[in-house]
Amino acid sequence: MRAQNLTLLTDLYELTMMQGYFKNPTDQVVVFDAFYRKNPSGGAYAIMAGLDQVIEYIRDLHFSPDDVDYLRSLHMFDEDFLEYLRGFHFTGDIYAIPEGTVIFPREPLVKVIAPVMEAQLVETALLNIINHQCLIATKASRVCYAAQGDGVMEFGLRRAQGPDAGIYGARAAMIGGCIGTSNVLTGKMFDVPVKGTHAHSWIMSFPDEYTAFKTYANLYPDACILLVDTYDVLESGIPNALRVFREMRDCGLSMKGYGIRIDSGDLAYLSKKAYDMLAAEGFEDAIISASSDLDEYLINSMKMQGAKVNSWGVGTKLITSNDCPAFGGVYKLAAIKRSGSEKFEPKIKLSENTEKVTNPGNKTIYRVYDKESGKIRADLICLAEETFDDQEDMILFDPHETWKKTKVKGGSYTLRELLVPIFKKGICVYTSPSVMEIRDICTHEKNTLWDESRRLVNPQTVYVDLSDKLYKMKSDLLEEMSNKALEE
Repeated sequence: MRAQNLTLLTDLYELTMMQGYFKNPTDQVVVFDAFYRKNPSGGAYAIMAGLDQVIEYIRDLHFSPDDVDYLRSLHMFDEDFLEYLRGFHFTGDIYAIPEGTVIFPREPLVKVIAPVMEAQLVETALLNIINHQCLIATKASRVCYAAQGDGVMEFGLRRAQGPDAGIYGARAAMIGGCIGTSNVLTGKMFDVPVKGTHAHSWIMSFPDEYTAFKTYANLYPDACILLVDTYDVLESGIPNALRVFREMRDCGLSMKGYGIRIDSGDLAYLSKKAYDMLAAEGFEDAIISASSDLDEYLINSMKMQGAKVNSWGVGTKLITSNDCPAFGGVYKLAAIKRSGSEKFEPKIKLSENTEKVTNPGNKTIYRVYDKESGKIRADLICLAEETFDDQEDMILFDPHETWKKTKVKGGSYTLRELLVPIFKKGICVYTSPSVMEIRDICTHEKNTLWDESRRLVNPQTVYVDLSDKLYKMKSDLLEEMSNKALEE
């Protein structure tokens, strides 16, 4: 992985607030929650990603001499504060949901417990990392779901919004379910499969299509995917590809990983015609790959049309999450522990928009699974000190529409706490799995969703509920603040 100091990857107001806290000393320890409010692309879930880069960022969090000199040049910061920054490092605790986990709105993805200056500084970079990678992992998950088990390759580097978006977007796409990426640097950095074929320019640089195909087959006999739409798919591309495949077969080659790619035209129609032509020559096991501005909706439509594509190259609309370009994660203060106190004082943000009212307190999350099927029944956000017995009945209710209740009988469900320790007192206590291991975790996680919650259009919402204790705390705070407003 690249060594890159991201300490100044922050909004200026994080630093101006830090100086404000420095000038008005406080021993406050605070709890901040990073969460999102709405699932991307109209789905019912998202995928957690980006934690490994967050760990790298926190580990390397320091102000270099050049950083301090730059801040001095802004003429906004006093020398005593700049001197403090020279020795700055993170000393707090961080809890997070592991990468690859299915996640839902309003639940803390990352919880930071730290002195207020430290917790404030990390906000921007943390959101930048988590928002982007969760977004792309979620989009990849949807695309792979539409492909119904076919391999999906991430091909989006040239359309990504810059190098980092291309590198870490490809990483996130692998977590979401892709089988490989065209991005060679991502392959090197994260030890994931890199895949690709050739461009139309390869064909055009030769005297004729057959010679181009034959030359490529000689170079890569075990990965011979021929791009057949440079001139005419059915009249030229497929016949020339068949000629090469017959010659490979006659030479006794293993014919592993061979096939065609179609990058334009009516992909469903052409794939069916191409399959018929290939099967007639005994090549019914050939890979038929499609690309050309694909997304989950187009892939789903082609499946419904009986397309014979069994491999998909997805670029622009995956790496940019074309239909939903922002994840919308936020970072909100949830509790304060004042000097001399052993307890956290809950904090809440009010808004005229109900969905923007935050959940107060130092919290954790339990996932409730149906014991028989292993599927998710609900997520329960509760206070960190709460414990539950899965042998006892549990009443779940919608915190916004409280009349919606369900009883989960004791012994019929299991519980899993989602937030795990990442940093304790500034020391990393968590080891990230490899990207391919996270991909396997994500595959298992997606299988814990009911089919109704995975469908692309109008999916069934997964319930995210509050414990009775947390709901009462929130209600009491809202009532208290409402009464104060009336008194003023």
